[in-house]
Amino acid sequence: MKHVLAALLIALPLAAPAQDRAGMIRGIVEEEIVGGFAELEQAAARLVEVAGQDCTHPGLHDSYAAAFLAWARVSHLRFGPSEEENRAFALAYWPDPRGRTASAIRKMLADGNEDLLAPETYADMSIAVRGFYALDFLMHEKDLAEIGTPEYRCALVRTIVADIHGTTGELAEAWEGFAPMLTEPGADSPYRTEDEVLQVLYKSASTGLEFASDMRLGRPLGTFERPRPNWAEAYRSGLSLQLLQAAVRGAGGLAVRLAADDATLQARLKAELEDFHDSADALGDPVFASVAEPTGRFRVESLQTDLQEVREVVQGELGPALGVSAGFNSMDGD
Repeated sequence: MKHVLAALLIALPLAAPAQDRAGMIRGIVEEEIVGGFAELEQAAARLVEVAGQDCTHPGLHDSYAAAFLAWARVSHLRFGPSEEENRAFALAYWPDPRGRTASAIRKMLADGNEDLLAPETYADMSIAVRGFYALDFLMHEKDLAEIGTPEYRCALVRTIVADIHGTTGELAEAWEGFAPMLTEPGADSPYRTEDEVLQVLYKSASTGLEFASDMRLGRPLGTFERPRPNWAEAYRSGLSLQLLQAAVRGAGGLAVRLAADDATLQARLKAELEDFHDSADALGDPVFASVAEPTGRFRVESLQTDLQEVREVVQGELGPALGVSAGFNSMDGD
């Protein structure tokens, strides 16, 4: 792909007319943020419907995966309504280096306490037993079939699914209400100017790409002497690579839209992202299991390099072009 980049850039006009920044922000808010969280809520609603039919329904995994991927596409937006009431962490408590989710789910299955499954009670429980990663463990950890009863296990699946839907519904509604804070900055908004709005949007894109590289790829890579394939995100369900790509499409797509004032820079970002996705599509390793052997590890490291090249363009060129910087990592602690 890179060998056609020069030709592509030559074909572009030398300077693109500056886009109205208010219009750019409005498009991002309406389509990427409000639209993205609406799609997440809709995917979660479909998951509730399928789980309600049968916990062994053949479409349950597919509905779960669709909702999980919809979350990954907006997971970089960790400000405003997403950070209120721990909503983002209630959907996505990962990484979990101490295994709190596994311990909590095992205890719940062993105890079989039905009182904990009441929606109001469950919504107040630890984030370790809530959200997509708890559901991933519950649905795909093989030895859980030996703990508790199938009936309680199914009830717990439905409780987690309903809790996910409740949180995504809150997010969709809250983001729709918060949108004017971004599209109409000023005295009545946390953001006084369009530059401040661009700052928080840029930070979301930059830290989202950083998290994808350092955590979604960095954790399973571990070190050469000690690779950690079982540290890959959602490896039990086989979604590690798909979640990575969905997250990069979200954060990378936001970066592309923020580069709308500079056609050359926007084309470079698109080309680097296309290189990354081409490499990901060709990897043939959905859970990064190959990091444990040299050839496979080299290919995953190469994929991480492709992603780091996207980050370099975002941090080295997009930030200065917008006149902003990423600052504090809003995903610290995830």
